[in-house]
Amino acid sequence: MLVLGHLKRYNSNMIYTTTKPEETQKIASKFIEELLNFETEGARVVALEGELGAGKTVFVQGLSKAFGIRDNIKSPTFVLMKNYDLPKGYTLYHLDCYRLKDEQDLIPLEIIEILSDPKNIVLIEWSERVANILPKKYYRIHIDHIDEQTRKIEIELVKKQE
Repeated sequence: MLVLGHLKRYNSNMIYTTTKPEETQKIASKFIEELLNFETEGARVVALEGELGAGKTVFVQGLSKAFGIRDNIKSPTFVLMKNYDLPKGYTLYHLDCYRLKDEQDLIPLEIIEILSDPKNIVLIEWSERVANILPKKYYRIHIDHIDEQTRKIEIELVKKQE
């Protein structure tokens, strides 16, 4: 185990502890380099997990700011998905699957095509509800409430077994 400030690394997992939303956003902005260097056949997918209010949207806000998105990022709970143009022809998709029964609810949004395009970055809140649609390789970010202010953020590269 390697300990660097608020970071603990177990094998390929990164575990952070934060006490302010700004710290969570800073971790997200540092994660971008790893995400952009991530080699995959289709879209780069980040599956965000955690209870209501844990900080999933705060993490997405940090990523979005680091990508240069100036919009006020809110969770797309009622519209299900928002997309943002990025430089070099990339598109960022932000999904909130809280209200969905399963991945079939995403088919009308052309999720298969979105996940197939290597120029897409797809951030999925409540990803456990649509787990069957996640690609073979993706990042899982799990955020836990430790107390009122403190969050534990675990970032893991997931490689599904065939």
